[in-house]
Amino acid sequence: MNVFVFAQEHGGERSLWDPTIIGVLVVIAAIVLFCGSIYLILATDVGARLGFLVSFTGLMGFMVLLASLWITTASPLNTLKGIPAEWKAKQFVTDLDEAEIPEARTIVEDGREVSETEAANVKAEVDETLVVQAEEGGEEAAAPGEFAVFQEVTEFMTLTTYEIGGSKPNPFDFEFTHTPLVAVVEFCEVVDTEVPFGLPPPEPECDATSENNGFLILERDLGSLRVPPFVALGISIILFGVGLLALHWREKDEMALAEAPADATPNGSARVPTKV
Repeated sequence: MNVFVFAQEHGGERSLWDPTIIGVLVVIAAIVLFCGSIYLILATDVGARLGFLVSFTGLMGFMVLLASLWITTASPLNTLKGIPAEWKAKQFVTDLDEAEIPEARTIVEDGREVSETEAANVKAEVDETLVVQAEEGGEEAAAPGEFAVFQEVTEFMTLTTYEIGGSKPNPFDFEFTHTPLVAVVEFCEVVDTEVPFGLPPPEPECDATSENNGFLILERDLGSLRVPPFVALGISIILFGVGLLALHWREKDEMALAEAPADATPNGSARVPTKV
């Protein structure tokens, strides 16, 4: 048990050997041990070629089931996944008329003010975008973000959050593309006040004279969370079908040899199929 704990807590400096080469060796060893052991058992029983076809087809059938589970369930394990959906900051403006995205210019009139729950989801990206991220040890990041203008999240406050666009296309109606979902967050820098020791901090107030007040325009990136499982499922189905087809052809050849007439061979005896 202590060995597993030590392996999980092992840190150290990463290199080409660890984790790249070790990871490749682990994958190769897993294929040889698990898939190779099954093939070895089948090969000694039904022959090398037929054993390969059976083990290969069984593996592809298992991959079809596994990829189907990856698509239909939200597994917390490190399964085959793509990029999750997230908000991405596109532009910081002081006036919405300067927005590069046309929908953002009229979002106050044509858009909708979102609920507190959705505003909190957007604010997570706003905090990460507007605040200078610090490296480990408290040191400031060497290359701050493009829109990072604050040192702490307490230096600003969000006022309103608007959204416009977004869609849920129905593939049965031949709808395969999404309408971009755009969000605009209005924020302002708060007035820096000194609070006497022991007293609660006052309600934050916007600093109307600050140059850091404005709007942050974001666009929803839908990501590709289920694209890799779909690709794995498609490849597995094709290879599974190829394996079944190869087994079917082999069975037809054996049946044809078994039903061959006695004069089909030079010595006048029927040829009996042998294991391959």
